[in-house]
Amino acid sequence: MLDLDPWTLLTIVALGVVTVITRGFFFLSERPWTLPHWAQRGLQYAPIAALSAVVVPEVVMSHGALIQTWQDARLFAAAAGLLWFVWQRGVLGTIVCGMAVYLPLRIGLGW
Repeated sequence: MLDLDPWTLLTIVALGVVTVITRGFFFLSERPWTLPHWAQRGLQYAPIAALSAVVVPEVVMSHGALIQTWQDARLFAAAAGLLWFVWQRGVLGTIVCGMAVYLPLRIGLGW
């Protein structure tokens, strides 16, 4: 059996209560609840902001530091994918184009 100290157990229970209250808050109202227009407009940018926050550091950093050389396959793959997306506006083509540049540089040249 898992042996928990009282503070850990209290923390788990408190977090559970807060989660239930905050997620169930929207069910308490009898009338439909809508976000203000400015919040709806702001949420349209959330997916691209989250994706950028994940992808950009992966492209420009290596082992926690900025890359120091231009001979990095990720830079060329990201540039090729970006150009494809600007030209065709297709996500699948962007991925295929980026990988078509990345793999030969990474495997063939060892970048």
